[in-house]
Amino acid sequence: MKLTPTAIPDVLLVEPKVFGDERGFFFESWNRKTLKDLGLDVDFVQDNHSRSQKDVLRGLHYQIQNPQGKFVRVIVGTIFDVAVDLRKSSPTFGRWVGFTLSAENKTMAWIPAGFAHGFCVTSETAEVLYKTTDYWSPGHERTLIWNDPQLAIAWPCSATPLLAAKDAAGLTLDKAEVYA
Repeated sequence: MKLTPTAIPDVLLVEPKVFGDERGFFFESWNRKTLKDLGLDVDFVQDNHSRSQKDVLRGLHYQIQNPQGKFVRVIVGTIFDVAVDLRKSSPTFGRWVGFTLSAENKTMAWIPAGFAHGFCVTSETAEVLYKTTDYWSPGHERTLIWNDPQLAIAWPCSATPLLAAKDAAGLTLDKAEVYA
């Protein structure tokens, strides 16, 4: 596996070593020892799986207590994945980074605790799997509004994406609870 820092160095792209032939392909999507040897030493407690249609936008979610690190990959389709740094003490506070994850490119992403996370679906459908470092805590869940002008995220989906009610009611960065 190969780890590549993004424009926000704590957010990493993870490229697996893929073995393919006329039968298909094989790769390790998670190997604790390999990733620990590369500097990514995390424990996961929960796996999540979502399926969404084109122009669905999920996020930007985070938990103000029990924050979750997320290891994200796509097994069907393509998404534009986004992480927003909400760590007030970080030099990249309030900045976002986005990248394409797909079943085809097999690239995965590590988004550490302290970030809001979201994605929009750019293919007809997409299935996303992600591991988390802490359990879902609905009472501590928070949402940044996807179209905050201060963030100015360049979402490559419809100008009117399909949103859950909680995502449509998200807060702007200047009104949101953030981490120390």
